[in-house]
Amino acid sequence: MIVKSVEFLTSAVRKDQYPPEGVPEIAFAGRSNVGKSSLINLLTNRKKLAKVSQNPGKTRTINFFTVNGTFRIVDLPGYGYAKVSKAEAEKWGPMMEDYLSSRPDLLKVVQLVDIRHAPSAQDRQMYEYLQYYGLDGLVVATKADKVSRGEAAKNIAVIRRDLKLKKGDRVIPVSALNKTGTEEILAAMEEILLAGKQENTENGEDA
Repeated sequence: MIVKSVEFLTSAVRKDQYPPEGVPEIAFAGRSNVGKSSLINLLTNRKKLAKVSQNPGKTRTINFFTVNGTFRIVDLPGYGYAKVSKAEAEKWGPMMEDYLSSRPDLLKVVQLVDIRHAPSAQDRQMYEYLQYYGLDGLVVATKADKVSRGEAAKNIAVIRRDLKLKKGDRVIPVSALNKTGTEEILAAMEEILLAGKQENTENGEDA
């Protein structure tokens, strides 16, 4: 996939603020400071599309971006940041669950985890959510430049074990610093979009 155009569409905290349905969406989720904004900027070849902050917990809304005029990237709020107030943190769970459970155009959620650490309890909970809603199967292990190849292989095995990934599930190591892994992610996204298009065609024929 080649990203030719991308534009910010809208931010939302409620269903009535989501953009109109009918356009396929691929969402990105991960702990605060896992590198989600950096990855979205890298994938879209834009420096400041998603705001990168030194202060974790910056993304507090669901942000929608239109890519190539044909699909959307959805940036979900980062979870697990201790310094956010309890009241605010409690708002994020229902906000994300509403989106994950009720968005008909959502094809897949790419979950980001830090390759240097075993998945946290919140990482595991998120992946269980994704499994429940049938949105699992693609994990990105960020900050791959911080570990050796040998460490990366061992740590990916831990990620697979702790998240209880199935045989066909993918873990793609990526480094925003070295700009590696993005072609694999874009290829996986293209496959997801194609599969979604085929499914819609089949459903249309069945109707």
